[in-house]
Amino acid sequence: MHRRIIATACARLARPLLHNAASTSPRLAAAAAAAAIATPTWARRSYAFQAAAPPLHQVFNRRTKWLQKERAAADVESSRTADYLKDEVAIRLCERLLDIKRTYPKVLDLGANSCNVARALVRPDPDPRISHLTAAESSETLLYRDADLPFNSEINMTREVLADEETLPYPADTFDLVLSSLALHWINDLPGVLAQINNILKPDCAFMGAMFGGDTLFELRTSLQLAEQERRGGISPHVSPLADVRDVGGLLGKAGFKMLTVDVDDIIVDYPDMFALMQDLQAMGESSAVLGREMGAIQRDVLLAGEAIYRALHGNEDGSLPATFRMIYMIGWKEGGDQAQPLPRGSGQINLKDVLQSS
Repeated sequence: MHRRIIATACARLARPLLHNAASTSPRLAAAAAAAAIATPTWARRSYAFQAAAPPLHQVFNRRTKWLQKERAAADVESSRTADYLKDEVAIRLCERLLDIKRTYPKVLDLGANSCNVARALVRPDPDPRISHLTAAESSETLLYRDADLPFNSEINMTREVLADEETLPYPADTFDLVLSSLALHWINDLPGVLAQINNILKPDCAFMGAMFGGDTLFELRTSLQLAEQERRGGISPHVSPLADVRDVGGLLGKAGFKMLTVDVDDIIVDYPDMFALMQDLQAMGESSAVLGREMGAIQRDVLLAGEAIYRALHGNEDGSLPATFRMIYMIGWKEGGDQAQPLPRGSGQINLKDVLQSS
C-alpha cells in the first residue's frame, strides 16, 4: 500500500509536467508521447499490484518470551517454587477429561512449559486412557527442567522442542486429543494456531485449552498505570493484552471447531506485597513481552507509588495483596462423520419460558 500511494503521487506530478511541455514545444510533446507508447505496460502500472496477503499483526516478541522462559528455568529452585499457578490450572484442565468417556492413544500437550499437564495426569492416580503424551515446548531448558523427577516414569511421554508454538510441525489427523495449558495467551496469530490444531486432530476429536484472559492482574495493571500517570505524566504497558472470553468462542468457530464449550474461572492468589507478585511472574516466565514496551526496569519511584496505590485500592484486611488470574477454559471438537449434531431450530417440545415461570 505504501508503494502504491507513492507511485500514484508520482503519476499525478508527472501529468502537469507533460502538459506544460506539450504547450510550449510540439517536438517535446511528440517525444513524450513516443516514450509513453514505448514504455511497457507492466513498468508503467506496477504500482497497481498488491501483496498476496497483509502482514501478520505482531503483538508479542516471541524471541523475548523464549528468553524469559529460558532464564526462568535456569534458576531451577525459584522456577519450581513459582509453578503453583501452572500446576493448579493444569489440574483443573485435566479434570475436564473425566467428563469425556474416551481413550486417547496419541495426545499432544502444546506449550507444555515444564510438563505441568503430565504431572497433573499422574496425580493422584494415573489416567490409563492416555497411551502416549507428546509434550511440545519452544524452551528446551524449561521443557527438560524436571526430566529427572519421579513422575516421568509414571506416564508414557516424549518431549519435543518446537522452533515456535505458532507453527506446528505435525501432519493432518495425527492426534486423538490436543491439550494446551497457559501457552496460547502469548500467541500472535491465535486464529491461525487454532486452525492448525484443528488440522492435526483426528475427526471427531477434541481440543481442550486454558489461557489467561480478560481482567487477569487488573489490580497490578491499574496500580502501575495510576502510579506512572502521577509520577511521569503518562503510562506505558507493563501487563500484556489478553483475549476476552466473548471472543474465544468466535475464534474456535472460525477455526472449524464444533460443539464449543467456553467457561471462566478466577484464581485469586494473595501476596505479601506487589514486589513478591512481580518476582513470581518473572520466575514463571510470564513477564511482559509486548512489542514496543519500554525497555529496562520500572523506575523506583513508580514502583513505590504503585505499591501504595495497590494497597489503598485492593489490599486485604490482613495486609496482603490479592492478584486475580482469570482463566478461560475452552473445548472444541473437530468435525467428524458420526459426530452428534444439534437439533434444528424450532424442534424443541418444551418452552423455556414455561419452565422458568413454574419454578
